[in-house]
Amino acid sequence: MPGDATTTEERPGDRAHGVTLLYLIKQVELAIRQRLEEVASTQDLTALQYTALTVLERHPGMTSAELARSSFVRAQTMAEMVTYLLECGLVKRERDPGNRRQYLLSLSRKGQQVVDRLRHPVAAIEEEMVAGLDRSEVTVLRRHLVQCRTSLHEHPVH
Repeated sequence: MPGDATTTEERPGDRAHGVTLLYLIKQVELAIRQRLEEVASTQDLTALQYTALTVLERHPGMTSAELARSSFVRAQTMAEMVTYLLECGLVKRERDPGNRRQYLLSLSRKGQQVVDRLRHPVAAIEEEMVAGLDRSEVTVLRRHLVQCRTSLHEHPVH
């Protein structure tokens, strides 16, 4: 059928058995998560804790609630995570000068060192994931995934 291309990873009967893009994306996510867990554990972190550190690297000075949203976890989960990261000396918090009732989080020097140590192993996961694609296909994949994300944000479920 036109427009119904089958990749080498997709078995001929998959579409008939309900394998959707959502299911395939979830399988990729789970495989990535497992690999990130393995890599992060070398620094006594979980994949979610590592994700929070990388979010803080890109956006220092976030509240715990903002960090939770950007790290794909609930506020309560993030509160527990921040306590652990503070105890480990990986993040620091300072009062928000614009709102003295809240704290802003950022990476500590130790936290930055941990993120730096994990940068190459995490990049290797991404390289392995796209190893079967050429550079232009990776560019197209990235563009399409960004568009998918944008479409979902523009049309939230009510």
